[in-house]
Amino acid sequence: MLRRLFLLAALALSTPALAVELGDDGLHKPDWLRETFKDLREDLAEANAEGKRLMITFEQRGCIYCTEMHEKVFTDPAIDKLIRDHYFVVQLNLFGDVEVTDFDGTVLSEKDMAMRWGVMFTPTLVFLPVEVAEGVSAPEAAVAMMPGAIGTGMFESLLIWVRDHGYESGENFQRFVAERMAESP
Repeated sequence: MLRRLFLLAALALSTPALAVELGDDGLHKPDWLRETFKDLREDLAEANAEGKRLMITFEQRGCIYCTEMHEKVFTDPAIDKLIRDHYFVVQLNLFGDVEVTDFDGTVLSEKDMAMRWGVMFTPTLVFLPVEVAEGVSAPEAAVAMMPGAIGTGMFESLLIWVRDHGYESGENFQRFVAERMAESP
């Protein structure tokens, strides 16, 4: 009996975390995603009111790289904490029909906004500054855009660099990453 309990415990510890639930649209739905009216001006104001940074994620049904990010990267405890504590995340569907209002007032479906912004890969994450000038679109205002999946170490560095406004000082992101890697044992 004791051996059976030990084997069950070992199996439970070696089994990867359960997959993040999928929504009706086939996209992953972690509980830190925000359901909004997809008016980016309102989303930015709400993020700022909470002291968080606005991050937009474009995903698509069946995307193996989105699944990789959701199951292996976003679930990392340090990354999960960074997202929950510092980011207001809005999800857009690369092929979706929900209307999105860009910062410059342009209203398009998610799929047409993706085309307008030049989004070609999923996931693509767009990180916005605290303030966006009038008449500027999201990709013009973005402080960073991440097209495609990356590993936990690089993604954690990106979240920290954006959170700490590394781009304002002219600090190159790749140098920031290299310095973090040199400091870690």
